[in-house]
Amino acid sequence: MIKKAVMDIASIEQKAGKGVSMKMLLSGEEAENFAMRQFTIKAGGYMPLHTNSVEHEQFVLQGRAKVTVGDEVFEAKKGDILYIPADAPHMYETIGDEDYEFLCLVPKKEDTISILSC
Repeated sequence: MIKKAVMDIASIEQKAGKGVSMKMLLSGEEAENFAMRQFTIKAGGYMPLHTNSVEHEQFVLQGRAKVTVGDEVFEAKKGDILYIPADAPHMYETIGDEDYEFLCLVPKKEDTISILSC
């Protein structure tokens, strides 16, 4: 059993994009089948077009973003649930003056990340 307080977990600035940080809520070493992360993209920020070799399950906690997955572009907002297939090119750009924050669960597998554009 693991119990943590999200406020006690360090936020790690991500090198790709602008204004992106991540908290590792549950690592692959702590959970049997997945890792749970919390991403924040500051207002005016973005995460560049990239692929991951593992799927993503996401739940939007706050804010709005223009999300691109493959050829599809849509607005994601608080309360939305997203599924990003493995190897699908995807990116995020905040909308408005609020940070975009989401939970992201990924399977406990090696994840190869490829940045496609900055």
